[in-house]
Amino acid sequence: MGTTPFPYFISLFLLLLCFEACLRVGDANVGCRERERQALLHFKQGVVDDYRVLSSWGNEEDKKDCCKWRGVECNNQTGHVIMLDLHDLYLGGKIGPSLAELQHLKHLNLSWNHFGGILPTQLGNLSNLQSLDLGYNADMTCGNLDWLSHLPLLTHLDLRWVNLSKAIHWPQAINKMPSLTELYLSDTQLPPIIPTISISHINSSTSLAVLHLSYNGLTSSIYPWLFNFSSSLVHLDLSHNDLNSSIPNAFGSMTTLAYVDLSGNELRGSIPDAFGNMITLAYVDLSGNKLRGSIPDAFGNMTTLGYLDLFGNDLCGSIPDALGNMTTLAYLALSWNELSGSIPDAVGNMTSLAYLYLSSNQLEGEIPKSLRDLCNLQELLLSQNNLTGLQRKDYLACSNNTLEVLDLSHNQFKGSFPDLSGFSQLRELYLEFNQLNGTLPESIGQLAQLEVLSIPSNSLRGTVSANHLFGLSNLFFLDLSFNYLTFNISLEQVPQFRASRIMLASCKLGPRFPNWLQTQEGLWELDISASRISDVIPNWLWNLTSDFVWLNISNNNISGTLPNLQARSKGMDMSSNCLEGSIPESVFNAEWLNLSKNMFSGSISLSCGITNQSSSSLSHLDLSNNRLSGELPKCWEQWKNLIVLNLANNNFSGKIKDSIGLLFQMQTLHLRNNSLIGALPSSLKNCRDLHLIDLGKNKLSGKIPSWLGGSLLDLIVVNLRSNEFYGSIPLNLCQLQRIQFLDLSSNNLSGKIPKCLKNLTVMTQKESLVIAYDEMVSDGSILLSYVDNTLVQWKGKEREYKKTLGLIKSIDFSNNKLIGEIPIEVADLVELVSLNLSRNNLIGPIPTTIGQLKLLDFLDLSQNQLNGGIPDSLSQITGLSVLDLSNNNLSGQIPSGTQLQSFDASTYEGNPGLCGPPLLKKCPEDEFGEVSFTTGLSSKTKDIQDDANDIWFYGSIVLGFIIGFWGVCGALLFNSSWRYVYFQFLSNIKDWLYVTTTVNMNRIRRSLQS
Repeated sequence: MGTTPFPYFISLFLLLLCFEACLRVGDANVGCRERERQALLHFKQGVVDDYRVLSSWGNEEDKKDCCKWRGVECNNQTGHVIMLDLHDLYLGGKIGPSLAELQHLKHLNLSWNHFGGILPTQLGNLSNLQSLDLGYNADMTCGNLDWLSHLPLLTHLDLRWVNLSKAIHWPQAINKMPSLTELYLSDTQLPPIIPTISISHINSSTSLAVLHLSYNGLTSSIYPWLFNFSSSLVHLDLSHNDLNSSIPNAFGSMTTLAYVDLSGNELRGSIPDAFGNMITLAYVDLSGNKLRGSIPDAFGNMTTLGYLDLFGNDLCGSIPDALGNMTTLAYLALSWNELSGSIPDAVGNMTSLAYLYLSSNQLEGEIPKSLRDLCNLQELLLSQNNLTGLQRKDYLACSNNTLEVLDLSHNQFKGSFPDLSGFSQLRELYLEFNQLNGTLPESIGQLAQLEVLSIPSNSLRGTVSANHLFGLSNLFFLDLSFNYLTFNISLEQVPQFRASRIMLASCKLGPRFPNWLQTQEGLWELDISASRISDVIPNWLWNLTSDFVWLNISNNNISGTLPNLQARSKGMDMSSNCLEGSIPESVFNAEWLNLSKNMFSGSISLSCGITNQSSSSLSHLDLSNNRLSGELPKCWEQWKNLIVLNLANNNFSGKIKDSIGLLFQMQTLHLRNNSLIGALPSSLKNCRDLHLIDLGKNKLSGKIPSWLGGSLLDLIVVNLRSNEFYGSIPLNLCQLQRIQFLDLSSNNLSGKIPKCLKNLTVMTQKESLVIAYDEMVSDGSILLSYVDNTLVQWKGKEREYKKTLGLIKSIDFSNNKLIGEIPIEVADLVELVSLNLSRNNLIGPIPTTIGQLKLLDFLDLSQNQLNGGIPDSLSQITGLSVLDLSNNNLSGQIPSGTQLQSFDASTYEGNPGLCGPPLLKKCPEDEFGEVSFTTGLSSKTKDIQDDANDIWFYGSIVLGFIIGFWGVCGALLFNSSWRYVYFQFLSNIKDWLYVTTTVNMNRIRRSLQS
């Protein structure tokens, strides 16, 4: 029997195990591979690590094993580095090519850092790489993506925010990645696709499932390349690009697609029915485009859809009943379209719906009862429609009470306040701008979860007591403004909430300051304007304002002085009160300050002593209509962020300081009605953003500077009236193409009216400009709106125009020493509403083309030396309500048969050569003195004229009947009974006319014979 070899095999096997164990022990002692450790250290040398997050990386003895370094993972068996994950560690610097030494690396993630420079193409040597994430490094660039073709195993690629603007052939590079399943290239400045024959035939990846290309400015040329992945794509994001065609029907062939986002593009046309064939879709976002037409019924076929957003398009028609088939839909947004009709009952079938947004459409009718079946509904937004019928108590009466947000604002809801006591989970309620009346029910206080209560601009009346608000312990936003509510809350029964925003404008809180507000210690916005308070400001209010963002106590009867406290309010409006004394320096630390229409006195030059850095944030300063005096400040450089400066209607004196030219952002300058002297500082030409300059009613002198038109090209309103300017009107003013209000009246201007006025473009076009802007206070929490105003000399009175200022296009050169003729070019300003050239020394005729100014409402050419006749074309200005041609040398007949006879005779007085109605002076051709009758026939002549007038009167009656006949002749042709009646009537008229004419002619003949 031979010896079996089995024991030898056992011995050999054990020997091999011992040898492997020895190798493992050796590897454990050595740690990671030295070459790879050095590569990582070279990489670290190029990294900026301000927070020492890579402190575990080093050459020290205790740091020899790179496998223990932060972000590094090695293979347990080989020691090779297989993962480097340093995402979101605030690292900077550059990514060095040394990482290419990590030949076994499978996952590289350096995203959400601050790496910059050029991405090394040596990363293409990492042939084992499966996942590469370098996204959200905004300072990094990459010249091309050709190196990606050397990564055959790569399945995940994320380069979001990396600059790829030079990667011209990026589609071809992607096509050469056969294993790629996820691609994220959003916001990478991808160059547009160059259409080529080969772009869709280069070994296209058939595995690509996720594609993100948003925010790249891509156009519709992307589609041919995109549809190569029709059979594999599951998730597609092309949002916020420049896709400007219709949506291709080819989307219907993407049978695996579950997520598609095409929002924020310029897509046009209708939504294709092909979407109805994509039964795998779960998420569709087409919002923010220009899609038209109706919502297709085919959407009802997408029974797996959970999210549908069509917000912000131009869709019209009604909401289709077919949407009721989408029983899995949880999110439906149709807001900001042009949908009409009523909300269909079928919406109640969408039982999974949690978010329903239908705001800003043209929907009407009542809220359907079926909405009460939506027992998962959390947010319902129906604002800015024409909905009615809020009184039914069972609407939205689902027993689950899941509703958290209800917005019914800006509708036509009438009647008493609805019963909302059943909505126990309601957090936000918006009912503003409706027609609700009656009282505010105390049951509102039972909504214990309520955080936002917004009901302004209704007609609610009655008293608001602590019972209304006591149970609202979570309330942080309260707006009951512009109702007829009276507050009766004492300090003994203060509400439990600590609101951050309270708006009670136009409610009755006074006459005393509402003391219960002092318990609102977290308040940062308070508006109690026009609340009938007649009191001094209590000290506790100043304690609250330390954290205020916005305080509005305007339009009350508040008296007293302002303390010099270091208030940190971002914005304050205390206008239209009875505050007096000097203005404390501390208030200039605000960003928005309105103290107008009070009785403040003293100087504001002390404000130059402010050293607080926040004073440079002041953007809106209105101290108009006070009793302030002294010279204007010299330190305007402290307020370089000023946009609005209004110091009008005070007693300021002296010159306008040169430093005002440092207000480079200023858009509005009001210095009207002070006692300012001297010339306009030339530094003002640096304020190139100016839209309005109102310096009227001062004592400013010198010539009107040419830079006013040469440098300040955005001016819309210029008012220099009632000053002491002299010289000619500078031709550069004709460069103000946006000007629509130009008032140079009551100065000492001489010379001729420039012919180039025809270049004032806005006065020749239908465009109307309103000087308004919205400003966000520094922390972004409140948006403040401002609409500018100016005083306009209109029909003999000064009137303030604000929101309607854009409708006034006016030129006023009156009360100067202008000479020459009225240039015919003035008639080119066809959008003029008011033209005043009175009280000058103008000569020559009124331009015959003045009738082109068909929108004129006010025309004053009085007290000049104009001659010639009144042009017939003037009668074509049918809307003229004020006309003054008095005290000139005009002659001839006032054009008859027009509304020019409807003006008072004073309109034409002082023109000895004018005749005809409404003047008593008759024109020579109308007087029978030119006929050779004897003076004894004068009385007979009057009878003849009377008889002739009778003939014309009766003749006009006949003409009226004839016109009426032809106006209804169509009816007479088709209705025999009408025809008979009318012809019988005309026959009677004929007989009567014959008799009357015969009698009157006989009277005339007898008169002449006698």
